[in-house]
Amino acid sequence: MPIRQLSETMINQIAAGEVIERPASVVKELVENALDAGASRIEVVTAGGGLNLIRVTDDGSGIAERELGLAIARHCTSKLSDNIHDIRSLGFRGEALPSIGSVARLSIRSRTASGDSAAEIGIEGGRVSAVKPAAANRGTTVEVRDLFFATPARLKFMKGERAESSATSDVVKRIAIAFPAVRFTLAGPDRSTLELPATNDTPEGRLARVAQVMGKDFPDNAIAIDAMRDGVHLAGHVSIPSYTRANALQQYAYVNGRPVRDKLIAGAIRGAFADVLPRDRHAVTVLFLSLDPSTVDVNVHPAKADVRFRDPGLVRGLIVGAIREALAGAGIRAATTGAAGMMAAFRPGAAPYSHPGPANGHRSYEAAYRASGSSGFDRGSDLAHSPQRPLDMGYGEARPRANGFAENEQAAFDTGPLASADARAGMAEPAEALLGMALGAARAQVHENYIVAQTRDSLVIVDQHAAHERLVYEALKNALHSRAVPSQMLLLPEIVDLPEEDAERLAMHSEMLAKFGLGLERFGPGAVAVRETPSMLGETNVQQLVRDLADEIADNDTIETLKERLDRIAATMACHGSVRSGRLLKAEEMNALLRQMEATPGSGTCNHGRPTYIELKLADIERLFGRR
Repeated sequence: MPIRQLSETMINQIAAGEVIERPASVVKELVENALDAGASRIEVVTAGGGLNLIRVTDDGSGIAERELGLAIARHCTSKLSDNIHDIRSLGFRGEALPSIGSVARLSIRSRTASGDSAAEIGIEGGRVSAVKPAAANRGTTVEVRDLFFATPARLKFMKGERAESSATSDVVKRIAIAFPAVRFTLAGPDRSTLELPATNDTPEGRLARVAQVMGKDFPDNAIAIDAMRDGVHLAGHVSIPSYTRANALQQYAYVNGRPVRDKLIAGAIRGAFADVLPRDRHAVTVLFLSLDPSTVDVNVHPAKADVRFRDPGLVRGLIVGAIREALAGAGIRAATTGAAGMMAAFRPGAAPYSHPGPANGHRSYEAAYRASGSSGFDRGSDLAHSPQRPLDMGYGEARPRANGFAENEQAAFDTGPLASADARAGMAEPAEALLGMALGAARAQVHENYIVAQTRDSLVIVDQHAAHERLVYEALKNALHSRAVPSQMLLLPEIVDLPEEDAERLAMHSEMLAKFGLGLERFGPGAVAVRETPSMLGETNVQQLVRDLADEIADNDTIETLKERLDRIAATMACHGSVRSGRLLKAEEMNALLRQMEATPGSGTCNHGRPTYIELKLADIERLFGRR
């Protein structure tokens, strides 16, 4: 078959297959063009999920009449200098408009600030019409109709109108977070309108825009991030560990103002929250990375959603370190949504309260405990032992139970202070001083597992097993990583055959691996010899462990796999070594537990991601009784 030159229309349609995947892709490209033009107001209108109509109107600088023809030609752009490594705009490839015009009916009407009138140009399935005069205010209006009419095969793969509209809304929100000083409006055929008023480009203004997009709960449950390392600046907010989602859709990341979906950033977020969230829950994050454009490649894919960093280890280390430091410095905080759900459960006719726990957003505490292997529900799930049952006060047929500080009843359980209690466990601290602490003063223990405490303006309910489990885990983890991990020597070295590049990577990290108890060395070409393994792992599959480490080093240049295995063992030891549900505690023990929680980073959740306590403000309680 002879080689021939493809037509310009076919070239554009091929490019459209990469750039324009669905209506949301069109909206993304057009909104980015408006932002690059300096717009302060952007209005998006769609119909039929964007397949019938997409109209984007802005008040930017506009396009001169003489340049409208160039605007719809491939590889024509005003945003790129002679240096491809110095990209400071959202768009730069010059492919979006011609690609859209090759598969749809496109019209562009624009007027510059100095222009006496507007001009319009159209392109339909790749055929360009002549430029003609038009009436318009300053700025640009781009209208796209009948998307993919010229490529019916692509049209068959589109989802329903609701799904396409949802994807468009997500794109607008994702971009809007990075540009708080711009007003965004999105209108659809069902008369629903998304309006995001402009705030300002200050930390407070950016957080206000985030609240517009993610809901008013997020700022109340977020921690600020601000860190710098080797010319890379990281800013933004992350949620506290007890405020999570069932998926990662509310994890927003930006590189030099560009919204990205990067696996390195996503992996770093997972690593930072690894030991405070369960595997099936996800943190809510908004992170902004700022760095020299020459150190990041945004030209990986025509859609510009992927990026590549010159030093990925630096970026990952900055994200993980900054988030962990912020979590440690934030002190103990409970998610406000927990109290709101509990308030709703107290109202007449409400369903039993179900916290959005780690395993499922609608599973009850009981299901979450049972799934995690906790002993809190070992006695079954009948109402008599439910955490939602009313307090047993000794009436009717219920067996009288000890509540609060009933010393006679607790005498049989008096085994002295807990091993983890601090030096203040036996001290009689003034109650008024304790009321000023974050978790207040212990007032009672109910259902043999829940500590009720009082602060000056709230009521705090603490799960004693979950709380102490976190405290023991943190102590074990600190001991584990403050010195070299004990190792056990293998009777016969384990030889692991690997590709040469994997063996070389492992050898380069051998010194760090030795600190975690894994001793290995090169063993000829394409192999390593493992002579020692961490004692905590016991009998382990050395071959699989080494291959997993090699894969991780190749992807992220880290050895987190081994560290995570050791942390999981520490978490199991903490679960079995913590104070059990059903044990009655004395007042000093309860207060000691509360004080340790206040001093321990991450103690707002247990090792399985469940909340360790819930706080009810006095004002909320008064509302329940009609006092407010």
